[in-house]
Amino acid sequence: MIESSVLLRRIRAWLALFIVCLVLSGLTAFPLVSELHWANSLVSHEWLRRVGEGLERADADYPFLLYGTDWLAFAHLVIAVFFYGVHRDPVRNIWIVEAGMIACAGIIPLALICGPIRGIPIWWSVIDMSFGVFGVIPLLVLRRMIKRLEAMTGAPAGAAAATS
Repeated sequence: MIESSVLLRRIRAWLALFIVCLVLSGLTAFPLVSELHWANSLVSHEWLRRVGEGLERADADYPFLLYGTDWLAFAHLVIAVFFYGVHRDPVRNIWIVEAGMIACAGIIPLALICGPIRGIPIWWSVIDMSFGVFGVIPLLVLRRMIKRLEAMTGAPAGAAAATS
């Protein structure tokens, strides 16, 4: 019993880390114009200048285009809310972790397909793909720990859902 409560605390700690990163990632999608001003003041790079100019122009002339990044930010926040289900009942809601793993894997083909279509440099697409690679690490750890918790408690995943 003590071992399972320790494992549950570890699951929740990893989950909190993942949720915090997801929320921070979402929140940084709101102030893109300001962030690019800041980045361009720190680093002189042609691509960052181009992106900053594009965002400034879009913000000045076509602000509705940035509404898409507001939705991107909102999506990150909504996805983070789903992970609360894992906090409540990790074994029953392991599917949320697995769906997150699939989403992380999906980042790679998205970046490889849409990046060239949109004129994104390959090195930037690699940075984008790293979010999927680094995002899946805590999810893999979480899944492994949840499977251990399931084995300890003897409650198969989805058992509570099947009986309700």
